[in-house]
Amino acid sequence: MAKHVAVLMGGWSNERPVSLASGAQCSAALRRAGYTVTEVDVGRDLAQVLTQLKPDVAFNALHGPFGESGMVQGLLELLQIPYTHSGVLASALAMDKHQAKIVLKAAGVPVTDHVVVSREDAARDHVMAPPYVLKPISEGSSFGVFIVKAGTSHPPQEILREDWNCGEVVMAERYIPGRELTCAVMGDVALGVTDIVTDLSFYNYEAKYANGGSNHIIPAQLKPKIYDKVQKMALAAHAALGCRGVTRTDFRYNEAAGEDGELVCLEINTQPGMTPTSLVPEQALYAGHSYEELVSWMVEDASCNR
Repeated sequence: MAKHVAVLMGGWSNERPVSLASGAQCSAALRRAGYTVTEVDVGRDLAQVLTQLKPDVAFNALHGPFGESGMVQGLLELLQIPYTHSGVLASALAMDKHQAKIVLKAAGVPVTDHVVVSREDAARDHVMAPPYVLKPISEGSSFGVFIVKAGTSHPPQEILREDWNCGEVVMAERYIPGRELTCAVMGDVALGVTDIVTDLSFYNYEAKYANGGSNHIIPAQLKPKIYDKVQKMALAAHAALGCRGVTRTDFRYNEAAGEDGELVCLEINTQPGMTPTSLVPEQALYAGHSYEELVSWMVEDASCNR
């Protein structure tokens, strides 16, 4: 009998629309692959819903806080429902960019210099010399990210807006000029390296999800030893945080810094997007895995105690 998969999607984070798109794509592909699928638009009654559904596997297509931060993972552990992606600790660590950087740096993965401050302090005066990047500690899809360019007289005041919903603590990190690279890990294998090229100010929400918002060049045109280094760093980041299943690690690469340039890890995504414009399905396809094969692998890899 076909496995019954509950695809968890939606939720209430800023990334709800992205999660709904990811969930719809995953659900359709899983049905094509022969699974019985129930789509669950996650609310705070998730425990009751799953107790009634009794799925064999929970496919976690949530993005952002709650769904990606270890909370849903803990709930699934309590309910003893096997689930995809990373477990409680790895999810919580990766979601907190500050704590993740501490662990990555200790594991020998290069990261940018950063400071953590309140958003009031970040708006009052420069907390480091421009150019730097201001970003929330625990958001994805580039929500609430500002690039403060060299020569800017004061920090972005938008961070004090009344409708700000990205947390009271933000991170400022040194801006690395150059290329935006990313590499997914599937199990214990690093997939291809993608060079993300966009005409927008940076790889923001629009660049990620709008048709034509960015061009994904795979394989990235890099020196072989740099390409190899990106893959090794993606595997090292995945292992350092104790991740499972599929992750995607993002990098900046400044070719102009020294002979081999400067390559730094920005962050690791424990539940990368699965929308039509997303990077992981492209990288999986480049490695020879169709979308259906990718999501099927994720379901078969699901477990508790991750």
